[in-house]
Amino acid sequence: MNPLENKIVDVLKTIYDPEIPVDIFELGLVYEVRIDNDNNVQIDMTLTSPNCPVAESLPKEVEDKVAAVEGVNEAKVNIVFDPPWDKDMMSEEAKLELGFL
Repeated sequence: MNPLENKIVDVLKTIYDPEIPVDIFELGLVYEVRIDNDNNVQIDMTLTSPNCPVAESLPKEVEDKVAAVEGVNEAKVNIVFDPPWDKDMMSEEAKLELGFL
C-alpha cells in the first residue's frame, strides 16, 4: 500500500457500524479503495444488509472522513451488494472481538 492508502485505511478503521462494535474495515464492509493520479478516491463498500439503518448516513460519513485525509482531492463511496456481505468477510481480529473464534 502507498502512504496515502495507509492513511485512508487508518481513517476507515475509525468508522464503526453503530450496531456492531467493530470498525467497517475489519468488518469487511470495504471491498476496494482506488486512488487515481489526481488523488481522487473511489471506495466500493457494502452494508451488513440492504435494510441497514445507517444506509444513508454511513456512506456520507465515509466520504467526509476520507475526503478530509491530507492529500486526498475528492472521495466517493459506491455502495454495492455483490457479493453480499457475510461474517466470513470479517478479519480475524473482528471475528475474535465478536466471539466468532
